[in-house]
Parts: sequence; C-alpha cells; structure tokens
Amino acid sequence: MNLIEKTTKLLSVCGECLERHAHWRELDRDPDFFIDVKPYADEYHALLDEWTTEIYEFIKMAKPKYVHPVQIESLNDSMKQFIVQSFYKKTGKSRFVHSIQSAEYTLKTILDALREEREEDSK
Repeated sequence: MNLIEKTTKLLSVCGECLERHAHWRELDRDPDFFIDVKPYADEYHALLDEWTTEIYEFIKMAKPKYVHPVQIESLNDSMKQFIVQSFYKKTGKSRFVHSIQSAEYTLKTILDALREEREEDSK
C-alpha cells in the first residue's frame, strides 16, 4: 500500500469511528475490550505508526507547503485516542467529533500535498 492509499484508508477510518460511536450509543452498552476494541485498535494503531514514519520522510524530502511534522504528531495522538473512544457510548460527542474533523482536515491537506508531489514527479 502506498502513502496515498494509506492516507485515504486513515481518512475512511475517521468516518468509521463516527459511525461506530453512534452505533454503540444506540446499543446503549459497552463493547468487549478484547473482542471488539483491541483487535481493531491494534490494526489501525500499527497502520498509523507506519504511515507516520513514512509521512515524516515525505515531509523531509518534499517539503510540502501546508504540512508540518507537529501536525503529524498531533494527528497520530488524536487518532489513536478517538479510534478507541469510538467504541464507548460515554465518550463526549462534541469533543470526539471535533477531534475527528480536525484529523480529517489534516489528512485531506496531506492527501492534496501527496497528489501534488506525484503530479510534479510525473512531469
């Protein structure tokens, strides 16, 4: 999976987290941590760490105008939190949604930078 595909996948995870949070609130119960939460979180935390390492390299080489390492660090932390929080009905909706919207904005900005760099490379 290339960097654009990984970024797109992480963007879709944001949407999944919103849907999951609504689903668990509707069910009005908590998930089984080892059956529901841990496998999902482990998979996407690993993807996020791999992506973070690669995106740092991209930033170092391409020096995109609107993407900075501090944003990546913040994105990594917040996504790891809301991936787990999305399973719990007690998670406050307002802050949770804001975190996801912030991550989506950053991921879209990164996606634009990756696509722009790919276009320049193909010239």
